Amino acid sequence: MATWVILALVLIASLAAFASPRLRDQWVLRPYLVTRGQQGWRLLTSAFIHADLAHLVFNLVTFLSFSFPLERAIGTPRLVILYLFGLLASNLGTCFQHRNEPDYASLGASGAISAVLFASIIYFPGSRLLILPLPVPIPAPVFAVLYLAYSYYSARRNTGRINHDAHIAGALAGVLFVVATDPGRVAALFRYVAG
Repeated sequence: MATWVILALVLIASLAAFASPRLRDQWVLRPYLVTRGQQGWRLLTSAFIHADLAHLVFNLVTFLSFSFPLERAIGTPRLVILYLFGLLASNLGTCFQHRNEPDYASLGASGAISAVLFASIIYFPGSRLLILPLPVPIPAPVFAVLYLAYSYYSARRNTGRINHDAHIAGALAGVLFVVATDPGRVAALFRYVAG
């Protein structure tokens, strides 16, 4: 299954980057360089490494929570395409937004994982997400709205080192992927929310 392969690649690349700061620096996304036609590989490599162990674990747990049922629903080839589409959409958006900032750098699989998460919400709108420390599960469509609102708010405030715009771009990539590949699912989501 693609889920295990993606998990293994992210885990191995991240551990290698933890062990070698030089490798991490070579793989991190640098929009200033990429938009000037240099080191385009960073569009891919940056999405397989993480800032620290907490960042890695959070992303992998989120990915594992949603990728298995989604892969069963859409098949392995489409999950791989979705993951790569979310990865590229979020990193290209980051490159466009930060193209004139020589010191800006970004890394992590959050954009790709957001694409998987939002596609999963469309396929399984009746699911509920348990977000710690909240004591009750949140309906998936409600979580989607809250997630986008929080990411938008945080991106505008430019707080911390988190690339919230990548979360938004990845989420939109996941929705667009489902619209393009299985529009009936989007109609079903609207019927579910309205009903």
